[in-house]
Amino acid sequence: MKEHEPRKNGDKALSVAVIPLFAALTAVGSQLSIPFGAVPVTLQMFFVFLAGYMLKPLDAFISMLLYLVLGAIGMPVFANFSAGFMHLVGPTSGYIWSFPLAAYMISALKSRNFFFAGLTGLSIVYLLGWLILGISTHAFQQAFIVGVLPFIAFDVGKLFVAIYAYKKMYKLLDRWEEA
Repeated sequence: MKEHEPRKNGDKALSVAVIPLFAALTAVGSQLSIPFGAVPVTLQMFFVFLAGYMLKPLDAFISMLLYLVLGAIGMPVFANFSAGFMHLVGPTSGYIWSFPLAAYMISALKSRNFFFAGLTGLSIVYLLGWLILGISTHAFQQAFIVGVLPFIAFDVGKLFVAIYAYKKMYKLLDRWEEA
């Protein structure tokens, strides 16, 4: 099987399994957080990258949308075991609202270049997150300084680790299918 070729066997069954899996992994990643100003450093973005790399665009989108729905209905999937609709309307809501679109774009663009796809997804998260934070605080420059700049190095690091992890997992899955 060529790398990045979509899998055909049992695609629907696989989607039914992996969509909630990536929602759950994102929830776990949100609990691994380090307080860092208005927006904590978490592993959520790592799983947004992986969902984009490992899933078809629509499946990646749905997995992150499911994550948001679970949090909105009260499952403690957001950072620090928090939940509730308030997280989807607060000053930092733009970051998590962007996850479905970011995962979709990463998946749609991954055949071009993994780093470019991940950077595009990350840019979507930063842009929407910064925009909502800026509107909420009425201070766009300050929102950029506290809501984007401190996270760039962390998130680019997660991007490289996600690319590496995807490539390793893909090779393992190929070996498993051949056996």
